[in-house]
Amino acid sequence: MSTAVRTKPTGAAWVRRVVFGTLLVALLVGGGTAFRVWQVARGEDRRSADVIVVLGAAQYNGMPSDVFSARLMKAKELYDAGVAKTIVTAGGKQERDNYTEAEAGARWLTRHGVPAAATLPVGEGNDTLRSLRAVATEVGARGWHRAVLVSDPWHSFRARIMATDVGLEAWTAPTHSGPIVRARNTQVRYIVRETGALLFYRLTKNPADALFDTILD
Repeated sequence: MSTAVRTKPTGAAWVRRVVFGTLLVALLVGGGTAFRVWQVARGEDRRSADVIVVLGAAQYNGMPSDVFSARLMKAKELYDAGVAKTIVTAGGKQERDNYTEAEAGARWLTRHGVPAAATLPVGEGNDTLRSLRAVATEVGARGWHRAVLVSDPWHSFRARIMATDVGLEAWTAPTHSGPIVRARNTQVRYIVRETGALLFYRLTKNPADALFDTILD
């Protein structure tokens, strides 16, 4: 009766196992994160909140871009439905801009029938995390903590995580109109962007908006 002789794995075999295991974990983590980005993007939560928070996007001398306008239309829809009595517009400005994103958003809302007293522009921050920190400070000073976030579908999961981290009780009602959601290749591009940006944030607790915008331009 013969017995099989077990040989110890060589150094090269161990390296292959480590590399394979690392790649497998990365695939599972990345795939799971991408799925959650997609899943949250498809949902909408219209529970009553203290505020509706519209995350800023590009504006041109006070005129919101098509992407920003789509977010503002969604926020007005929620306001008209009675989800909250105040709409917070968030976002700072570039060096040569005359208006912050927050100011441009508030102006758009008042031109479309929202009372000025129902808007709260918070014009600080040039990325999602810094904008949400400023929003949390302003609404917290008023005793408000519950916020429904309005942004693009693919941005919603990361925004919700960041909002929670800065002390807001937050859920999302993403826009489902505008240029970002029209073409399938654009949707895939933004899911990839948000997956990478969210993983970077979870590892570092720093925003990666500008970094991933540059990579995917």
